[in-house]
Amino acid sequence: MQFGIRANLAQVLHQLLQVLLVGMTIGMMRNVVPALAESEFGVQRGSFMLLVAFVVAFGFVKGAMNFVAGRLAEKLGRRLVLLVGWLVALPIPVIIYFAPSWSWIVAATVLLGVNQGLTWSMTQTAKLDITRPDQRGLVIGLNEFSGYVGVALAAVITGYAASLLGPRAGLLWFGGLVIGAATLLAWLAVAETLPWARAETRTAAAPTAGAMRPRYPTGIGISPTTAEMFALMSWRDRRMAALSQAGLVEKFVDALVWAFWPVYLHQRGVDLPDIGWIVGVYGFTWGAAQFFTGKASDRVGRQRLNVWGMWICGAGVAMFPLASGSAWWSLSAAVAGLGMAMLYPNLSAAVADIAHPSWRASAIGIYRFWRDLGYGIGALGLGLAATLGGDLEAAFWFVAVAMLLSGALLQLWGEETHPRLNPAGDSTPAADISPQARKGSRS
Repeated sequence: MQFGIRANLAQVLHQLLQVLLVGMTIGMMRNVVPALAESEFGVQRGSFMLLVAFVVAFGFVKGAMNFVAGRLAEKLGRRLVLLVGWLVALPIPVIIYFAPSWSWIVAATVLLGVNQGLTWSMTQTAKLDITRPDQRGLVIGLNEFSGYVGVALAAVITGYAASLLGPRAGLLWFGGLVIGAATLLAWLAVAETLPWARAETRTAAAPTAGAMRPRYPTGIGISPTTAEMFALMSWRDRRMAALSQAGLVEKFVDALVWAFWPVYLHQRGVDLPDIGWIVGVYGFTWGAAQFFTGKASDRVGRQRLNVWGMWICGAGVAMFPLASGSAWWSLSAAVAGLGMAMLYPNLSAAVADIAHPSWRASAIGIYRFWRDLGYGIGALGLGLAATLGGDLEAAFWFVAVAMLLSGALLQLWGEETHPRLNPAGDSTPAADISPQARKGSRS
């Protein structure tokens, strides 16, 4: 059984196509739906908390499904979880088409959260299974590049589709084609990668000379319980806790882009295709730059890119309301997208670096639980900030300050995780795999 991108190129490409379609599925909700919340779905102007309700629902559901997906994938396999995720998504375009009120949009977004939690988690986990440790930054960069290019493409395409066919019909046709194609391809072309993860577990139990020695958390066995994994990722291991909180806060940016950017621009007279392009700049920059930032982290490490990415992304958010015009908004979107590209694949890569292969899927699932919970918590914060401040600009400042503080905490608690740049020392076990090692952790 061979590991590496080249050795498994066909399957890596199939998985990249899957995550492109995953991104396009969530992307179809990013432009038309929030921009026309008032005119098409009856949300009154100034109803900030009602407007963010669908993002709140998405965040809490997707976060929970990430948690579940990681555990299920270690028992049932990656491919089955992926297929279930696509089957759940099939009704979404139909619900949007017939939606008589905003509550139907919230219901569709709940299904979207289930879909995204299952499918995006599995595309990432599957590629990590079949590639080498020294390719993790690259492979996660490719994964997120493909996914967020899909998000950006969908924002642009649905803007034009809504203008030509009407918002409901445009989303019906676009969503039906994307979700239908993804389900069929997952069934026909995607392979099960769990055997690779099990083979890596056997290798990790008896490392060869010259192998990289990750700084795995200590005091935890190869088959930890769900409670032990949750504690490890959330507070017992300070590095994992730092990564999890950074993941949670960076999703405040995505919640802002999703819920308020289209509304903010629409209120300033920008039409749907142009909103799609401005929002698309954020997605295209984020997606394209990850192709380079993920690979760069395999050489220079994760920590610096993660910390500076938090701060640069926050700066882009702060720029957005300071001036007006498509050029300025596009520049602000590009700065935010660049910062997101620096941190997004490399937070996940850092988790993968120090997660033992026997419980890596669970570690990634719990990290993604905290990260995507940021949609819900962030959206609640956005709505509250806008309500108390009386305008949308207050939400921008809330997110910018949160990114600054979270980056500072990551700098304080985090460390370099790349096993080549910060390997486990001779006196530090690369992994504690004894069945009794169930309690405690590296702090």
